[in-house]
Amino acid sequence: MTRIDFHSNVADKIGYACRLVRKARAADCQVVLYADDPAQLRTLDDALWTFSELDFLPHAMAGDALAASTPVILADNAAGELPHHQILINLSATTPAHFAQFERMFEIVSTEASDAGAARERYRFYQQRGYPLTHFVADKA
Repeated sequence: MTRIDFHSNVADKIGYACRLVRKARAADCQVVLYADDPAQLRTLDDALWTFSELDFLPHAMAGDALAASTPVILADNAAGELPHHQILINLSATTPAHFAQFERMFEIVSTEASDAGAARERYRFYQQRGYPLTHFVADKA
């Protein structure tokens, strides 16, 4: 069963996601980042290349010819074919389709009231279905 970790009170979802990816890659995990907003996905793509001078986080878009051999995948359609199912990082305000195919999912929740409200709905959805849940409140710093 998918383990789901909520990380709330996140001031910078993109930067936070990059740090999670760095940590996951240090543990040799494969990651899918899901964002249903094309602009957010482009920003995330740029950030993964530039957020750290010391870390290389190779990534590709889902559907790219190199996706199967790339440890980090960016997806705007969680229902599409994905090459691996270890970690899913959800940056959207919706429940990703087929999230249950993943071993672990991180729900990243910003400080915005609308994002927090949508996250509470997702939390209840997972809770009612018996998924193991944890909640971490990020520092505002």
